[in-house]
Amino acid sequence: MRARLRQIHIDGHTFTWRAALHSVQVNGFYHRAVYVRAWGSGGRNGQKLEADLLSAPGPYVVDNGYPTPADVRAVIICGLKSGWRPEQRGGTLVLSDREHGANFAASGFRLTDPVRPGESADPTTREARQQG
Repeated sequence: MRARLRQIHIDGHTFTWRAALHSVQVNGFYHRAVYVRAWGSGGRNGQKLEADLLSAPGPYVVDNGYPTPADVRAVIICGLKSGWRPEQRGGTLVLSDREHGANFAASGFRLTDPVRPGESADPTTREARQQG
């Protein structure tokens, strides 16, 4: 199944984005996880922006929710403030909580370090595994 590409306009610029929904377990509770990918007017030839989001503020049963345009706008603005150059050819800027969380503001989500299916989104669990 192909992901649906959408567009959003911010400060006179057009950005294309897509999102994929997943669920991850944090401290025994499931959270909605959304993998957001965005490109500038250069399309997929330009630098890509990646952000992994977790539902906030707390745990709940995973739903079928999708990020709103306001959530995607927050991802793109955080990316631009963090040095994302959508017009640059190639490359990827990955937003993480550790490096960019202070610049991210969205009401329904929080930025997390990249999470892959089957991994824990709990940073203490990941850090313990990396140290062990």
